[in-house]
Amino acid sequence: MNEKPDMRIKIGSLEMKNPVTVASGTFGYGPEYADLVDLDRLGAITVKGICTEPHVGNSTPRTFETSGGMLNAIGLPGPGAQGFIKKYLPFFENYRVPLIVNIWGKTVEDYSRVAEIFNDQARISALEVNVSCPNVKEGGALYGTDVNLFRTVVDAVRIKTQKPLIIKLAPNVADIKVFARAAEECGADAVSIMNSYPAMAIDIETRKTQLANRTGGLSGPAIKPIAIKLVWEAAKVIKIPIIGMGGIYSPEDALEFIIAGASAVAVGTASFTDPSTVVRVIEGMEKWMAARKISSVAELKGTVQA
Repeated sequence: MNEKPDMRIKIGSLEMKNPVTVASGTFGYGPEYADLVDLDRLGAITVKGICTEPHVGNSTPRTFETSGGMLNAIGLPGPGAQGFIKKYLPFFENYRVPLIVNIWGKTVEDYSRVAEIFNDQARISALEVNVSCPNVKEGGALYGTDVNLFRTVVDAVRIKTQKPLIIKLAPNVADIKVFARAAEECGADAVSIMNSYPAMAIDIETRKTQLANRTGGLSGPAIKPIAIKLVWEAAKVIKIPIIGMGGIYSPEDALEFIIAGASAVAVGTASFTDPSTVVRVIEGMEKWMAARKISSVAELKGTVQA
């Protein structure tokens, strides 16, 4: 029988026993999946995006199934930082799995404040920063697509927290390498690639958009080749770890991201159709590597012949 490969990875002080987490927004806050998945089997849990105050989100309909994926314009509803601490954080005292909290804001001050609040919470292992949000003070310019705004928000968050900082990069940029390098230079411990891709769908009978918000983010298998390319490009110019995500439905999908240059991966949309996907991916990766006598996930990282 082949020995199990070493699946452990580190992101700053965050230690994961395997390189598989879940994508923010696809796994709720943890309790929603607790009866369906052994949460302690995961390398980490990444929860839905949280800002300083409670947020309602967008009007319905806010999801739409497409060929090879899903459109969503949920609008980041959530309980706010203090609401999360009171309602959801105690739940994780019953588990050992590391907890990554995704944060967002409409202003730089919002990002800074929520990072400061969570910095005092020992149970939170790391922060993931969603920069695909419009800056209301800059006329709606996206933090994730303007490198100067991007640097401003990463700097602001870095100052307020000692926790490992993961920056979730926007995919709709001319050159992902510019933003990956900027994240590293501003003190990020990792980047996650990629967020959902801006997209749209129309009902031809009513001629109305399928989402009340008109546009949304495309996720699922349709975006995996885009995500693989972006991970490969970013891995060539930065030394900090990359968490790859976008259309992972199988162990083979996850391994493709690792070979492209990711240190870890996140299962997203697949959890909606099969909540056991994340555990199946972990187990499948272990078996595939053991069968080929690959001793560690680090040995496989970035080995693409390109």
